[in-house]
Amino acid sequence: MRIEKWIAIIVVIIVGLIILSGTLYTVDEAQQVVITQFGEPIGKPITRAGLYAKKPFIQKVNYFDKRILVWDGSPTQVPTKDKKYIWVDTTARWKIVDPLKFLQSVGNERTALGRLDDIIDSATRDNITSHLLYEVVRNSNREFATTELAIEREEIKERVKFGRNLITRHILKNASQIVPQYGMELIDVRIKRLNYVEEVRKKVYARMISERKRVAAQYRSEGEGKKAEIEGAKEKELKKITSQAYRQAQEIKGKADAEATKIYAQVYSKDPEFYSFLKTLETYPETLDKDSWLILTSNSDFFKYLKRISPKK
Repeated sequence: MRIEKWIAIIVVIIVGLIILSGTLYTVDEAQQVVITQFGEPIGKPITRAGLYAKKPFIQKVNYFDKRILVWDGSPTQVPTKDKKYIWVDTTARWKIVDPLKFLQSVGNERTALGRLDDIIDSATRDNITSHLLYEVVRNSNREFATTELAIEREEIKERVKFGRNLITRHILKNASQIVPQYGMELIDVRIKRLNYVEEVRKKVYARMISERKRVAAQYRSEGEGKKAEIEGAKEKELKKITSQAYRQAQEIKGKADAEATKIYAQVYSKDPEFYSFLKTLETYPETLDKDSWLILTSNSDFFKYLKRISPKK
């Protein structure tokens, strides 16, 4: 009997825990709850965090996120007003503001994302097709620098009246008028990326290459001009330095010649005969060598010192 009594107590405890777990539930700060009974909503949504109770087994707790959620669309091919096809990749931020309406209209977040696909893609297509390409690409009329490349050279002449930011605001406005019926609020929509379709992209790349070559040729031309300017300045400076050096060399040479002349004059004044003798001896090796012939008379001054040399006996 004792064993059967303990088994009964354990069974009662287990059943009580099951009933209790099916009765109590918690809601945290990031959640909101709608209670349904046999698929039908019961009461108002619960948006405050805390511990709550419900009827076990027949009532179900449906949790929904209160935080801002992310929607990322798939790139879509869209024609602009000037018939240029581009790939548009958008993203959005949204949240569930009426969980009861959200449950009744879409049921869960996966279905809600599908609805947002249709709503935002439709609003994006309507706004992109209503504007020219340069309106979608640019945000302002800022002038392009020489190193920047416009997507379309002829587009630079156009004036931007809307720009990408204003277009995205219109997409947000149009889509925001539809999503409230699903218990949702659209907070923001942004265009992440724009790109040409493949056949147009090749032409754009060709224009980009041509533009870069033009810029490179301009830089090379400016470089050659700078090079010629530097080389000209170098030659001018070199000639100036050479001229100054030549002038200084001539001055030094002149001073040396004058000093040498002065010394020669002093020597000559002291012993003219000896000076004449030395200069004559210096003249011999400078005038005669083994391949030179000199025909002179015996009375020539060239031999005046040789004549005085007595022959050896």
